Amino acid sequence: MSPALQTVELPAESDTLEFGRRLGAALRAGDLVLLDGPLGAGKTVLARGIAAGMGVTGSVTSPTFVIARVHRPESGDGPALVHVDAYRLGGLDEIDDLDLDTDLTDAAVVVEWGEGLAERLADAYLLLRIRRRDDDVREITLEPHGECWGPRLGELAAR
Repeated sequence: MSPALQTVELPAESDTLEFGRRLGAALRAGDLVLLDGPLGAGKTVLARGIAAGMGVTGSVTSPTFVIARVHRPESGDGPALVHVDAYRLGGLDEIDDLDLDTDLTDAAVVVEWGEGLAERLADAYLLLRIRRRDDDVREITLEPHGECWGPRLGELAAR
């Protein structure tokens, strides 16, 4: 049984970055995070926060045209971040070609537009559904799949 869904309201971009930082600090090698939401919802802003929380190098921008970027930890400790944009991928074969399941041995993998494609890369994953309301507040629903997420998400969503 997976942990219950939780929704977090993030009134400003700085709140989205901070939420991402807290999530990034909780990630470890083998974690798979899928970001779902329409254009402009804040997926890449959230990914920047995750990268900051993980302490990885490099500027985090939307990887739409390169498909995937690897960001190594600054200190040499901790996992790398593999940031993927599945928007232009044509299906399961193309995501298989990226060998993301191999990356999961020593990295945390964050996939924008990954729902329906990337779930099968790991038995446990976290799906974040991002919705931008008319008042520009982001609502992120945390949908954990697998028991490993419960203890980490309780503290994350409570802040």
